[in-house]
Parts: sequence; C-alpha cells; structure tokens
Amino acid sequence: MPGTKTLTLAHSPDADDLVMWWPLTGQRHPDAGRFSEPQLDTRGLSFDLTARDVEELNKLAVTGDSAYDITAISAAAYPAIADRYAITRAGSSFGEHYGPKLVVRKDAAIDTMEDLDGDLIAIPGRNTTAYLTLRLARPGVRVVEMLFSEIPGAVARGDVDAGLLIHEAQLTLAEHGLRAVADMGQWWGTQTGMPLPLGLNVVRRDLPDVDALCDLLAESVAIAARERAASKAFLKRNNAGKPEWDDDALLDRYLDMYVSPMTVDMGERGRTALGELYRRAHAAGLIGAVPALDVR
Repeated sequence: MPGTKTLTLAHSPDADDLVMWWPLTGQRHPDAGRFSEPQLDTRGLSFDLTARDVEELNKLAVTGDSAYDITAISAAAYPAIADRYAITRAGSSFGEHYGPKLVVRKDAAIDTMEDLDGDLIAIPGRNTTAYLTLRLARPGVRVVEMLFSEIPGAVARGDVDAGLLIHEAQLTLAEHGLRAVADMGQWWGTQTGMPLPLGLNVVRRDLPDVDALCDLLAESVAIAARERAASKAFLKRNNAGKPEWDDDALLDRYLDMYVSPMTVDMGERGRTALGELYRRAHAAGLIGAVPALDVR
C-alpha cells in the first residue's frame, strides 16, 4: 500500500498477548470470515508481528538491542528502559489477587515459601515480575533461569526443588504432578490490597505521534476483548501445539484472568499498582530508582 509505514511489534507467545493484536492485521484465514481483515483503520500504518519469549524481549529492551518499535516486557523491566519507552495504557496484564505460582512436586516435604530457604528455584527470567515479587517476598532465594515452558518438567523430574510458573502453566500444574505452595499475586494482594502488575506493552519514545499510536493499540485491544469468540477461534487456529488452547473452559478461564478490563485500560488503579511495585522494589534495593510513569 503506497505511503504505508510498517512498525514492528513483538509480543510473548502466550494466549493473552497473542489475541491483542489480530485486529491490527486481521486473522488472515478464510475461516475467519469478516475477521480475516483488519478490524480498524490503521491510519497508514501496518504491523509486523513477532512472538518471542518475554524474558528474551526483556533482555533485548534492557540492553538496547531491541529492534522492535512496540514490545511486550515484564513490568519489572520497565525501570531500566523508562528513558527510551513509554507505557501503553492498553495491553497490560495484572494479577487481581492471583499471579505466578510457586510450585513443588506433589510429594515434596515443602508447604510454604518459608520452607524453601536455601533450595533451588527455577525462574522464568531475572527481569520478570514473577522473580521480582519472589525477591520481595523471600530475599536471598537461590535460583536458576529457565525458559518458562521448561520449568514444570524440571520441577517434576526433581532437577530443581521448586519452580515459578507464569503463563498458562499456572492453570495446568496438577497435570505435571505439581502443587502450589504460594501464589505471588495473592501474596502481593495481602501486602498491598492492589493487583500485581505483570506484563506491559511499551513504545519507543522517538516514534512520531506516540499518543496516536497508543490510541490505535488501545482500540485493537478493546476489539479483541469484545470479540471473544473471534479471539478464541484465532487462538485455536494458532495454538502452536498447545493442547490447552483447545479446551474451551481452560481458555476462557485464562482469558478472563489476563484479558480483563484492566487490560483494555489499566486506569488509575493500574498506575497506582505500578508505582507501588517500583517503590517497594527500590526500598528493597532491587532497582536503582523509581521511574517516572509515562502511561499513554
């Protein structure tokens, strides 16, 4: 299309991130009917979508090596990139008294976080909010980084004493012979009374018309949330071998958790929770400074 500018947009491969952006590009499948085409006026923009592990995206953004105009990150990574990126008001994930699960084998003699002192915990990345929250709850934990999808198996085999689960693995832990000893979103809620900020979407500050771009992204998220049936059909066609996405009840449960009204617009409640996360992390010596919150 003449005059079209292409922006690169990176998201994680989990269900809530994947469904946010199909309205920008259309589902591009004959079975999608009217949803196969873009669902909004993209105002001369096209979007090149890429799915990558969120910790990989965190590291690219933090080191300055990210080639993406718009990228998903963990909320914990934002202080390191606040000078280069603004936060979009739409597309964030918040754990509203639920969140990453700290799990052990069903037969483990471990019942609480306190029982894990000195044990080895698999984490999905040092830049993730899951890990930051764990450090707030239990300073000095001993950890090893793994791809999030490898953690359930590592715990089940006994390679590690416990694991921190994110994404859909939070809902399928029993199938791996695991049980939860703590929910980091619940822990955060008891400490603060607030939802736990987990994932954000950010845009490069040097892009033209950042506010208009954030409005466009917000429109895409709103459509994806409103058109639930179309979003579920999109996930099922793009399930990347994830059998849980073929389970309607499980998929609905996950989308209810992480494509919520706060995903459509985090609002003042989300901004307040972000500020509290960064204040507590700074007070604990886990980040260098509390970043200014530029949410658009």
